[in-house]
Amino acid sequence: MSFETAFEGDTTRMLGEAPQRLVRALGEMYGDAAAADWLGKLSELAEEAVARRELTVERVQNPGGRSSLVVLVRQQDGTPAALKIAPEGAGPDLERAALAHWNGWGAVQLLDRGETGGELLLERLHSEVSLRSLPEAKALLEAAGTVRRLWVEPPADHPFETVARRTARQAAAMRSAGPSLAPLVDAALAARDELAASAGELLLLHGNFRQGKVLAGDRSPWLAVGPDPLVGERAYDLARLVRDRVEDLVATAAGASATRRRVNKLADSLDVDRSRLHGWTLFRAVESGVRATAAGRHQEAELLLEFAGWL
Repeated sequence: MSFETAFEGDTTRMLGEAPQRLVRALGEMYGDAAAADWLGKLSELAEEAVARRELTVERVQNPGGRSSLVVLVRQQDGTPAALKIAPEGAGPDLERAALAHWNGWGAVQLLDRGETGGELLLERLHSEVSLRSLPEAKALLEAAGTVRRLWVEPPADHPFETVARRTARQAAAMRSAGPSLAPLVDAALAARDELAASAGELLLLHGNFRQGKVLAGDRSPWLAVGPDPLVGERAYDLARLVRDRVEDLVATAAGASATRRRVNKLADSLDVDRSRLHGWTLFRAVESGVRATAAGRHQEAELLLEFAGWL
């Protein structure tokens, strides 16, 4: 799959193949036919977005994102920026709303607040430097400080779904998992039902927060990117961070005890209830493992489900 052209100044040039990471992820999320349809329009979308904003293209970021094309550009005054182009199903309007509300507090700055649609113009961060480049203890400390800034009251009349609604939809899909996964799935669903019934917080959450979603910046040392925003309790948002570097945890003999220590440490550092973080970590790990299994990503699924079994 390829898209045809992009701009570099006033010069149109051939780009060749779309980043394969994007092609694979879109095919998994939407099916090959729908992914191919959107990728076939990508050249036109990129060209129009660049021309409307009078941007100069430097290069396409590769491997880039899993659900969007990221183009490194310069604005009319020479300021570097990043143009993100995503299909409607990836929720660019929701991302725009969340970034506008955060207004650069703990997150990448949105530069075109008056726009709508599937393109977002963002401040340029150092995409090659994420928290995953740091030693684990330092990375978790910086991650905790970053995510804390994002947990704010949502705007009035916000468009975001709740944790309860999103996880109910995910739970329905999990029930079709095979019998070999039934014990873990049943435990995860029971935890989800109890947590969703007793949640009290309704804060704006990143939704997909992990070390790889926090990049180095110039305005601030570390800023979050790529939210999948929703509203709910902090423990849900923190749960994805618990399993960061899961491959390292699984590779050690003390993986199970290290996982439990991480849950407790993160919960205590952010004043989150340990049992709620434990429950959401279990649910999110099993849900991701079931989804990876269905997509044929068996190695990833095995890691996630082994991790979930430790909880």
